Amino acid sequence: MHHLSFEFFPPRSAEGVAKLATTRAKLVAFAPEFFSVTFGAGGSTRSLTLETALAVRADTGVETAPHLSCIGFPLAEIREVLQHYQEAGVRRLVALRGDMPSGTTGYGELRHANELVEFIRRETGDHFHIEVAAYPEVHPQAAGASADFAHFVRKVAAGANGVITQYFYNPDAYFRFVERAEAHGVGVPIVPGIMPITNFSNLRRFSAMCGAEIPRWIVKELQDFGDDRSAITSFGIDVTTRLCARLIEGGAPGLHFYTMNQFEASSAIVRQLGLRGS
Repeated sequence: MHHLSFEFFPPRSAEGVAKLATTRAKLVAFAPEFFSVTFGAGGSTRSLTLETALAVRADTGVETAPHLSCIGFPLAEIREVLQHYQEAGVRRLVALRGDMPSGTTGYGELRHANELVEFIRRETGDHFHIEVAAYPEVHPQAAGASADFAHFVRKVAAGANGVITQYFYNPDAYFRFVERAEAHGVGVPIVPGIMPITNFSNLRRFSAMCGAEIPRWIVKELQDFGDDRSAITSFGIDVTTRLCARLIEGGAPGLHFYTMNQFEASSAIVRQLGLRGS
């Protein structure tokens, strides 16, 4: 049995809300273990994250994990959010360092994800199942590969139940990361994050920001397709399906899809792999 999960972002328009409703209705057919809802920096996004997570859960019956980030927020506010989540019956969280919210200058008392995980455990015991992030190709702001890895191990040791990786297109980066994690006593599942390729310019922009490498051969093929959306989509589904097949064959415990609130590519990949979730 493989764990399947799908990530959404909080929509900000009526059209976006309708699109997400369609997307989650389609993806629930794959029996996902959970959905997750991202948390953007700044403004009202924290309440929007929870609102969206509760709407997704109510609508689908699938456990939905809000993302919680700590940087730039005072402890009192994080404590309040955790209480709110407990009262709302949320049982699962994705705990991240996050980015500085726009308009803030202070880091807040918690500067790293391991401190956030420790704080959640201290405040709420075992109430939450906590997922943390991993970067098989190294976090873009890390001092180096070994510093990044040491931070990852600390984060898991602080009380994480599971790990979701940043997306990548080089399966060896994932397999090497998992081997190294196991050698350092990490015993929780490390689920690869999957970004279906549907839009080249968006993918290039995201990848530059988050430190994910797009292999040169993929870039070259995508450039050749120009504006041919259907060629990009079918190439993207093929490449990503092959990647997923290799990951599953190599022992990955499941797949976590970064859907961008779209269902078409993720559905096609999961169907081609013949997978259903938990």
